Amino acid sequence: MPFRRFADFLILLAVLAAIILLFGSLRDSFFSAATLGSVANRIPALALVATGMTLVMITGGIDLSVGSLLGFCGAAVGVMMTDWKWGLAPALLSSLLLGAALGGTTGAVSVKLRLPSFIVSLGMLEIARGLAFLTTNSQTKYIGANIEPLGAPFPGLVISPAFVISVLVVAAGQTMLSHMALGRHWIAIGANREAAVISGLQVDRPRILAHALLGALTGLAAVFNCSRLGSADPNAGVGLELSAIAAVVVGGTSLMGGRGSVVKSFMGVLIIATLEAGLVQAGASEPMKRVVTGAVIVAAVLADTWRRK
Repeated sequence: MPFRRFADFLILLAVLAAIILLFGSLRDSFFSAATLGSVANRIPALALVATGMTLVMITGGIDLSVGSLLGFCGAAVGVMMTDWKWGLAPALLSSLLLGAALGGTTGAVSVKLRLPSFIVSLGMLEIARGLAFLTTNSQTKYIGANIEPLGAPFPGLVISPAFVISVLVVAAGQTMLSHMALGRHWIAIGANREAAVISGLQVDRPRILAHALLGALTGLAAVFNCSRLGSADPNAGVGLELSAIAAVVVGGTSLMGGRGSVVKSFMGVLIIATLEAGLVQAGASEPMKRVVTGAVIVAAVLADTWRRK
């Protein structure tokens, strides 16, 4: 098993290297600090959501509302900092709590009522997006210098504080999954819920907690997204759920639950972000980028099915 995990990581690393070499051969400018900075600054929000999505999918669930939830939390941050004149710290904390509350609600409704998380999160997707527009009156909130330093690169570097924080969260998520009892419970529940119940494990609370953590990380991702743009857009996060699920599946997390790795999901994030940056530099249209992303998801699902067999 350790050898297989290492082999999977090497495969992901090889795929990432192949993408970099492919686009580097097509565009000389791809091997530049500007491209590296662009990729690094696009990663934090997606990395945070992918970390939380990994935990949810390991339990056998899924959450399609993360894009809309990011839009709503970002809208709330925009209102707090522009209309209410709050500072960054209380706005960030409020976004975390708001995301955790809505994510936990999705998990609680799904788990307690024995409803598919796919359907419940689809409903939350519409609710959160509607709340985003209602919160901002369908207008973009320009925050500016009060939030931009969080997403701005360190002097002389291409990485930002948001990138550093996202990497630390990935490390914490992997530690939780690999070395804490809660992480083992998540894996056991996703692998075989009935066996987990017979073994005396709590199965409802850990699943709800996984959704709440995903919501909290999405709330933090909303702040990072606002810091990168300098504003809060109620349309933010459209398609984020697709990118997050793609990154997690590319990283080897099973759609059926019971197997996954936060670090490998982060590798999936790097692959997706590098692929998107390469397509942009190659002049690909938005529809073509969606086609390629969808093809990557299908390929990753086929690979997961092959591994399971």
